[in-house]
Amino acid sequence: MTSSIKRLTASICLFASMLIAPQALAEDGYSQAKSTFKQAKQTHKFFDSAYGYALFPTVGKGGIGIGAAYGKGRVYRGGSYKGDTSLTQVSFGFQLGGQAYSEIIFFKDEAAYKDFTSGSFEFGAQASAVAINIGANAQAGTTGNSAGAGKTAAKAAYINGMAVFTVAKGGLMFEAALAGQSFTFEEK
Repeated sequence: MTSSIKRLTASICLFASMLIAPQALAEDGYSQAKSTFKQAKQTHKFFDSAYGYALFPTVGKGGIGIGAAYGKGRVYRGGSYKGDTSLTQVSFGFQLGGQAYSEIIFFKDEAAYKDFTSGSFEFGAQASAVAINIGANAQAGTTGNSAGAGKTAAKAAYINGMAVFTVAKGGLMFEAALAGQSFTFEEK
């Protein structure tokens, strides 16, 4: 990333943090985020069988035309903390507002884990995530996952060895933008 894009990303994230409820930003605990994801029925099979996962307690996202997101996380393998990761995202298109959310990425096997922890990894714009709404027991998915409420659950599956889930924490954002997420990894 060029330095001007990095400065723009930092400015947009600062703007997003001002729009997001302070309460959402204060809840930056890894155990709380993990507990939240474990409450969702859709993630049970992933916690039980995944080779590992990356957990981001708080990702801040915001934009006015050009958007950005940033979050720090940890990578786990076999339940053990293995290193730190960061998520950055720059998007272009119609978008307005700011929000905070938690994200977890499950790795199906060693190959997916190694891809992610290679030092620099990126999801394309077609990457899929299942958004979980714990309070209303409703789920909505992007690009191929079904949406449902009540007894109907989103169909979550590994795509290219990874499954991604998000839970909204606060804020409001309107967007119709394509964006990929980029990740870095530093072994502990």
